Amino acid sequence: MKRPAKETEESARKISRRAALLGGAQLAFAGVLVLRMRSLQLGQSSEYRLLADENRINIRLLPPSRGLILDRNGVTIASNVQNYRIVLVREDAGEPREALERLAQLIPLSEPEIERAEREILRHRPFVPVTIIDQLSWEEVARVAANAPALPGITPEVGQTRFYPYGADFAHAVGYVGPVSERDLAERENPEPLLMIPRFQIGKIGVERELDDNLRGSAGHRRIEVNAVGREMRELDRQEGDPGTNIELTLDRELQAFSLARLGEESASAVVMEIATGNILALASSPSFDPNLFVRGISIDDYAGLRDNDRRPMSNKTVQGAYPPGSTFKMVTALAALEDGLATPEERVFCPGYLEVSGRRFHCWNRGGHGRVNLVSALSESCDVFFYDMAQRVGIDRINAMAARLGLGIRYDLPLSGVSSGLNPSREWKRARRDAEWVVGDTINASIGQGFVLTTPLQLAVMTARLATNREILPRLVHKLGGVEQPIADQPSLGLSAAGLAQVRRGMSEVSNSNRGTAYSSRIVDATMRMAGKTGSSQVFSITAAERAAGVRRQSQLPWNRRDHALFVAFAPEETPRYAISVVVEHGGGGSSVAAPIARDIILAAQNRGLPPLDAYPRSQRNRIESMINTISEQIGPAAVPTTGRSRA
Repeated sequence: MKRPAKETEESARKISRRAALLGGAQLAFAGVLVLRMRSLQLGQSSEYRLLADENRINIRLLPPSRGLILDRNGVTIASNVQNYRIVLVREDAGEPREALERLAQLIPLSEPEIERAEREILRHRPFVPVTIIDQLSWEEVARVAANAPALPGITPEVGQTRFYPYGADFAHAVGYVGPVSERDLAERENPEPLLMIPRFQIGKIGVERELDDNLRGSAGHRRIEVNAVGREMRELDRQEGDPGTNIELTLDRELQAFSLARLGEESASAVVMEIATGNILALASSPSFDPNLFVRGISIDDYAGLRDNDRRPMSNKTVQGAYPPGSTFKMVTALAALEDGLATPEERVFCPGYLEVSGRRFHCWNRGGHGRVNLVSALSESCDVFFYDMAQRVGIDRINAMAARLGLGIRYDLPLSGVSSGLNPSREWKRARRDAEWVVGDTINASIGQGFVLTTPLQLAVMTARLATNREILPRLVHKLGGVEQPIADQPSLGLSAAGLAQVRRGMSEVSNSNRGTAYSSRIVDATMRMAGKTGSSQVFSITAAERAAGVRRQSQLPWNRRDHALFVAFAPEETPRYAISVVVEHGGGGSSVAAPIARDIILAAQNRGLPPLDAYPRSQRNRIESMINTISEQIGPAAVPTTGRSRA
């Protein structure tokens, strides 16, 4: 049936209204979408671009160039050289063992090295580059590069590693670097990401360790594009890091080399200080070792040789060795007595060869005695009885205070490993550490640098510098940091009596320059370079009554490790002191016969700024000295050239 026209027209109007409403709603929705898209694309584009980049771009750290270490004249004593290495990516190389065996046909790889590399590869994700071997020669790298098509996933790279051009000369002071270990990371509360770089090198001992934060520098970075699973696709940009700070030490390369060569094969040490500044010019510990062995990977045999050597080449004896100072301590006792007016320079003490105290005899080194001696002759001839007598007058409290005043028993703040404070004993120390009271016999022993007293060669050099100047000289090892000269510490007066100090210095002069002095055979005949010093021998073991009965009477008849230590301290020139020196020869026997000649040669080299001048020696000794100087000169060569290739474990 046909619908009326009016009803049809009404129905059409309703449909049109609904269509208009629906169309309007659709148009509004589309408008909202357009506005939102506009906001995302224009207003918030930077934010979403960053989010997208973070999903597809990784930032990887680049190790910085390590700062150089130089001597006081700008000679480089720790440098950086190119380090060729081989890296492997497992997903490209395939089965690790097969890839490593192919590589071993081109460069030497032992079975333990292959096994270690295989374990390292399997510890990482397949797309992570793993260093297989480093310290390669250019020839080895060239062979790998030439065979690259047959070695998928294996790539040669170049980086930097540390090199010490003067080898053993600065091993104990400068130290060496090595890869970051788990122990290194554990010592740091929040290790910086730079330390996580595979085989990144940090300082292990010496200046390299103590100033590592300065030398290390700050990391650079490179941005790389990676795919969804983190695989590297391409490098987008690179920013190199800031290199480490260069450090200039106070050490003098030539004097350091001469000092170490002069110590020879002895288990010994020598410290030379510039008195006016406290600058340490030489810090020689013998025997030494080549720090490059540790950087390149020391072999088992080489390490065992260093570890098992009874002369302890790994120990820095200049600051770690603590020895009884023996008679080099006698100036402390003398000044303690003079400062408090308990003795006068003119008074004499009779030495029959011993002093009896509380029913016990304390012997002088000269069993026949020295007769009547005053302060100057007691120092010159090193009479023990004179200082036994002084010790009873002053007591340990004054001796302890004077020793501290002269710089003993102090741990100096230097960028060196294991700096010892020695031991300046007191009543309180013995009570706390030994649970016993101090007795007069302890004071007698301390007065001649025996008993509980322990000093380092560095402390003895400081003591000598203070005796020469009456000022609080402090040792200094860093001259410039990043080209900026470091301040010299204040040197206030010690306030010692000028008259008393003059007598002590006169006694030290006669040690070397009087024909009755214990070091007269090591005198310097050039008046402009003459030295004032003091010999010392510190007892390690006593010769027992049974040994004496069996005929063992001299140091040379004892096993090496039971002989006395030999010591000598001096300053020069005598009239206007510029240098202070201490020499300790472990188990060397006599300070006058062993340590004094070494000290004389080194302090002459310091004054001459080169090899010792021959005309400064007594004429009768010049032929022998000339031969010795020529031998040492041949041993002191130019800087070594970096060698490529690896040491073998």
